[in-house]
Amino acid sequence: MTTPRTTPSPAAERRGLFALIADVPRLIGDLVRAEIASLKAEIAGKLKAAGIGAGLLVGAGVVAFFAALVLIAAGVLALSLVLPPWAAALIIGVALLIIAAIVAAAGIRSLKRGMPPTPTDTIESVKDDVRAVRGQRK
Repeated sequence: MTTPRTTPSPAAERRGLFALIADVPRLIGDLVRAEIASLKAEIAGKLKAAGIGAGLLVGAGVVAFFAALVLIAAGVLALSLVLPPWAAALIIGVALLIIAAIVAAAGIRSLKRGMPPTPTDTIESVKDDVRAVRGQRK
């Protein structure tokens, strides 16, 4: 069974509209607070997952380091079958030092390319934007 609808009086409608308008700042504040809480929860979840991933990568790096040591020892032992053990270890050690020097040189070149670490292109772009807003030319 349906109940008959009653239409509110114009005064009640106005009062409701004014009440809604008065509630807008509170509602906007509630919405902003809810969005910030949602943002915090999302960031916390993502940071937790990233932290776990970083920890697992560090663990994998440690295991890979020990695996590399074992492989180096295997290389020394294999080479010691045809050379004296001291010569095999010396050859493997020198080869590793040469590889380390090559990697270090590449790292130094890369660091020099990145120095100084200021975002010069972005700074120039912002300066151009400020000049354009002010109506000035270069």
